[in-house]
This record gives sequence, structure tokens and C-alpha cells, in this order.
Amino acid sequence: MTGGLMYTAEQLARRNASPLTQAMMIIGAVQLIVLVLSFYYVLRFLRTGRGWAGARITFWVNFILLWVNTAIGIVWEKQFFNEYFMCPEFFWEDVGNLAALLSYSFYFIGVWRNWSQRRLAACMLFASSVYALNFAQWIYKRMIV
Repeated sequence: MTGGLMYTAEQLARRNASPLTQAMMIIGAVQLIVLVLSFYYVLRFLRTGRGWAGARITFWVNFILLWVNTAIGIVWEKQFFNEYFMCPEFFWEDVGNLAALLSYSFYFIGVWRNWSQRRLAACMLFASSVYALNFAQWIYKRMIV
């Protein structure tokens, strides 16, 4: 195994040549920018009561990007590790991804239940924080492995 001990030499070469890898990296970079903007707008709204539209838009965009990257990642894991989801090499990333998807879904429950904007913003902040923690553990794993 090479490339952080996660891949065989053949898997690493295939990974580096795969358009799925490139797509996930591009979407992930865009998602990180949107996540930072989302934190800004949500925190601004919670502090000042202004920026609700920005908070909602960036939250929705991040949610959509999370699902797109999840779908690509599921196919990618099948291609490289012969499992659609929860392969041992990416188990904790997948657990974190599920936690992020679930926490993002709480926002939609809140919308359905007619929560106040402030309560929805707190839910957005929680969901974005779960995603940020998962992203941080993904980066950390790549740094130590």
C-alpha cells in the first residue's frame, strides 16, 4: 500500500486518473468556500438579525453539494474498494458524512414545523459544524496517515 497506506499502487494510479476523484476535489473546494460563507451569514444573522437570505441560500447550496459529493463518493468507493459505502478505508468519513446529512435534515424538519428563523439558524449552525468537523477529521487523517 502507498499514498498514505490507504491504496495499493494500482488503486493510487487509478484514483489519480479518475474523473470522479477530480470531480469530488472540485466540488469539495467549492463546498468549503460555501461552508465558510454559510458560517458567516448564519453567525451574522444570529448576531444582528440581518442576512437571513444569505444564510438560507448558502445552507441550501452546501446541502446540495454535500449530496452531490456523497453520490459521487458512493460510486467512487465502489470503483476503488468494491463497496458502495462504509468501506473500511473511509469508514469514519462515511459515518461523519451520514451525521452531516442527518443534521442538515433537521433544518428541513424545522421548516416543516414552522420554527422561528433564529431556531432554524441555530440548526444551520449545528449542521454546518458537524460537516466542518467531518471535513477536519478527513484532513487530519490525510496528514497523519
